[in-house]
Amino acid sequence: MPTTPTAPETIARTLGRAADLCQFGPPVRHVYNPLVYAFEAHRQYLLRYCRREAEILLLGMNPGPFGMVQTGVPFGEVNAVTDWLGIREGVASPRDQHAKRPIEGFECARREISGQRLWGWARDRFRTPDAFFRRFFIWNYCPLAFLEETGRNRTPDKLPRPEREPLFEACDRALVKIVDYLQPMLVLGVGRFGEARARRVLRGNDIRIGHILHPSPASPAANRGWAEQVERQLADLGVALP
Repeated sequence: MPTTPTAPETIARTLGRAADLCQFGPPVRHVYNPLVYAFEAHRQYLLRYCRREAEILLLGMNPGPFGMVQTGVPFGEVNAVTDWLGIREGVASPRDQHAKRPIEGFECARREISGQRLWGWARDRFRTPDAFFRRFFIWNYCPLAFLEETGRNRTPDKLPRPEREPLFEACDRALVKIVDYLQPMLVLGVGRFGEARARRVLRGNDIRIGHILHPSPASPAANRGWAEQVERQLADLGVALP
């Protein structure tokens, strides 16, 4: 008898709690876990948009300081989350904050360029969230954001191995469960990191794996027409768009 897959809300809550138990040392000074302080916003995202009909899982690395860190939604640029996704509440204020990177939630005036590009493309191409999420779902592999003393963002792949391994074990378990829930035909890393983790974690699983260009402004390639390049990548993968 087939087992019932774990609900996305439970997967996210379990991942958030497991990640919260991990320990990190210098140069990391502050760790933000939006699956804890912004869980209600993330829960709304899951309840509204995580659908088993989605055929493509887009896998990001971890929360950006002006995206999911503020809104609880992957690549969650404030305007995209409030105006297009319709999520406008559910972010509390964590106790330990970096003075240069405060959690302002939906009042955050800084823009997450990666989120503007990704969600802007989804809006322009699919028009409505319903149309987009019938085909795609977006999940971040790691739920934590790491800040150094200067406020500089530190990505999880740069953590020392003893800190990285327990965190990645929890993230791997969550990735397996969200894939088990969605049963996608294709898992695409948003950038090479997501592809590498998917290939490692999902090996032996009959799912196609690849990547699309990350929309970060730190990428020279992404600054030269990111949406057009991603659509060519999707076409090469056989993904038909409306």
